[in-house]
Amino acid sequence: MKTRAVFLTLIAIVLTSTVNASQPESVSKEFRSLVPRQMLPLLHTPEIHQELKFSKTQVAELESFFAEIDGPWFQCRILPPDKQIPILDSLDQRVQKWLADHTTQEQRERLSQIELQAQSVRMLLREDLAEQLKLESSQQNRIAELARTTVTAQAALQTALNQGESSDDLQSKATAAAKAEQDSVKKVLKVDQQKRLAQLLGEPFELSKLNRIYPMAPEFVPVKSWVNSKPLTLKELRGKVVLVHFYAFQCHNCHANFEIYRRWHDQLRSKGVEVVGIQTPETSQERDPAAVKSAAGERKLEFPILVDLESKNWAAWGNTMWPTVYVIDKNGYIRHWWQGELNWKGATADKTIETVVQQLLDERVGN
Repeated sequence: MKTRAVFLTLIAIVLTSTVNASQPESVSKEFRSLVPRQMLPLLHTPEIHQELKFSKTQVAELESFFAEIDGPWFQCRILPPDKQIPILDSLDQRVQKWLADHTTQEQRERLSQIELQAQSVRMLLREDLAEQLKLESSQQNRIAELARTTVTAQAALQTALNQGESSDDLQSKATAAAKAEQDSVKKVLKVDQQKRLAQLLGEPFELSKLNRIYPMAPEFVPVKSWVNSKPLTLKELRGKVVLVHFYAFQCHNCHANFEIYRRWHDQLRSKGVEVVGIQTPETSQERDPAAVKSAAGERKLEFPILVDLESKNWAAWGNTMWPTVYVIDKNGYIRHWWQGELNWKGATADKTIETVVQQLLDERVGN
């Protein structure tokens, strides 16, 4: 199962700046894959809007901008790195222009500081910051070495988790590698460099409290057939928490989730939760709308079902697996997702999603 952690290593945009405008060229090709892009996740969070004192107009303009770029941003998570980078670099440029056109210098400077904090130790692999701190190549190379060790350890841990294998030892190694990387600031930087870095970072910002760090959910692509409902749009479902799940009615793994979908539809809809199935065909029979409707009736799937015969919604979401469940908040943002059976090998992803749903129900529209 691909996790949200994987997505976080791929996303966002480089920054405007107290240091310098952080265009992609501010990170060398050698270190490009190590420095996390954090600008887009930050820009999606209400806490950042509040910190930067964005006006209602700025927030509205930002959300209009998200409608243009969030699709390509989310879709590229499934691409190999060599194909992701050009897309993300292109998005970088568009974000930089939006920030230049819609924000003040003071707002950009504070956003720059927070993005550096979000990049953590690996901000030191940026060329613009290295120039400001007068870092030596040996210092950057040591930090890069520690970063690569962390990446390798985390990849091994993720592989074990995906395969349901024992992971205690790998977890310890990943934790130790991350700590060694974090501790490198004091061990690798000279005292004067540490002082200068503190000035560039500004006031600490509480990043751990940021929850809305994913894109707006792609709007449903119109189709000819819906089951159990008139055609719906995510726009008209604003104000509700929406559970979107991709399935195929002949998919055995999907069948394992059906009882949970039925429970969510029966127990949560009165609380303001809408379950929407997207039936995307894998077999020839699943391309027959009548067969989709018949199978839904047999399985007692009574929630709205979008019949995605041409897989256009599958493509719009960058989906890769049957089944996959996405949790959408009241404002239309993706907040969580899970690929595969919800209770695979003792997993309790259904309970995790229900916890997320309850948290989102407690949020106000407009947050």
